[in-house]
Amino acid sequence: MSQETKDTSPRSLPEPTRVATLIVGSGFAGIAMGRQLLVDGDDDFLILERASGIGGTWRDNIYPGCACDVPSHLYSYSFALNPEWSRVHATQPEILAYMERVAEESGVIGHVRLNADVLAAAWDDDAEEWLVDTTRGRFVARNLITASGHLSDPKLPELEGLATFRGELFHSARWNPDADFKGKRIGVVGTGASAVQIVPEIAKVASQLTVFQRSAPWIRPRAEREYTVAERRMFARAPETLLQIRADMYWGAEALFLEKRLDLSLIDTAEQTALAHLADQIHDPELLEKLTPDYRFGCKRTLRSNDYYPAFLRPNVSLVTDAITRVTEVGLTTMDGSLHELDVIIFATGFEAADMPIAHRIRGRGGELLADHWSGGEQALAGLSVHGFPNMFVLNGPNSSIVASIIFMIECQVSYASGALRYAREHGVRWMEATQEAEDAFGADIDRRAESTVWLKGDCDNWYVDERSGRLTALWPDFARRFLIENSHFSPHGYEVSHRSVERV
Repeated sequence: MSQETKDTSPRSLPEPTRVATLIVGSGFAGIAMGRQLLVDGDDDFLILERASGIGGTWRDNIYPGCACDVPSHLYSYSFALNPEWSRVHATQPEILAYMERVAEESGVIGHVRLNADVLAAAWDDDAEEWLVDTTRGRFVARNLITASGHLSDPKLPELEGLATFRGELFHSARWNPDADFKGKRIGVVGTGASAVQIVPEIAKVASQLTVFQRSAPWIRPRAEREYTVAERRMFARAPETLLQIRADMYWGAEALFLEKRLDLSLIDTAEQTALAHLADQIHDPELLEKLTPDYRFGCKRTLRSNDYYPAFLRPNVSLVTDAITRVTEVGLTTMDGSLHELDVIIFATGFEAADMPIAHRIRGRGGELLADHWSGGEQALAGLSVHGFPNMFVLNGPNSSIVASIIFMIECQVSYASGALRYAREHGVRWMEATQEAEDAFGADIDRRAESTVWLKGDCDNWYVDERSGRLTALWPDFARRFLIENSHFSPHGYEVSHRSVERV
């Protein structure tokens, strides 16, 4: 008797889900894009989210002390001002709750498909549409918008013996909420934005905390306080006061770019402020030397903290500046031959920012992998459109991050992408694609603006610069207002456009 077999003929396979537009990611960018489509009267879209909830980096980063280093009233949507921010710099739970509320109230949440990890996305040259395979099946769309950002996939250092450690080991962006640090020997690897928030909290409960530093960060004082009930009432009853505060914060952030243009007098002043902050809190000469940066201010991300330096005054906290050589069963060894025995290792070592993981899953014309197209460094027209990848827009893509609020940049890009989709609907466009000439010209202009910035000339290694090309590929090397003027309004100039009624224009 023959075994019963499963029918695998094409007609038995589940039908793909078809929509006009697919958005990948439900962080700040994905929510803003979905909300703008609804404002435009376009509800034929879905947002694919790989996790079980929305929120992106603010869902993933739940470590103790996690908070934003941009003021709350600036780090929020212009269309959803929040008079109820509890403090100058909001904490992770409050930011995530804000994002969830905006997604709910705007109607975006009904378009989100959770647990839908994108496995592969490919442009079908014949059908002129995107085929997107996920853990929830296949989706088909005319337009593909990626909103996964630069800070979505943790980066672990390439260290021998990672798998041999017998204790607990994890990345700060994959925090174990059940981990018990009380009385444990903890190692924190890295001294960037996450580490300066983690260290003061872990120091309170660990029996011994060892911080492994590759390079000392520049840290300025953090102007932090809670908003009073009276202030929050005023923000709600008189929105103009909130708008004025937001405007003041915006222009204050804009002024910070002057430090990045290699204005040596401003850089010197910023360094003096940061060094005075360090000297006020650390008096031990040896420790002071270890915590003093050896590169120009602003070359790496500058941080703000009032409690990071004081953590090193605790008897249970030590700083190691020798390079880590390997992971052992019981801890970490360093270049000087020391073995640091640990119960828990926390890697606060950043993200796969220069080589976006989503780029390894997207194929354009002729099957070209986006990662291969970007093998010499990321580049896109207006930071959004890539030659060879029709009807695709990359939110939070190349040269779209900034030293101030990323939300501002996201809204500029959402305006551009939604304008392109409106143009396509109104003009019967089948597909549009950035020309190589336009993409290269935009890239050359970025190179020209970047050449006199501290990011390239500040004597440091940073994730803003692609090590393969030496080009600044993550940040916008100019004022945010210039980005708004130049890259928030779509124009078909620089695109090859195919219409339904006309073969090519």
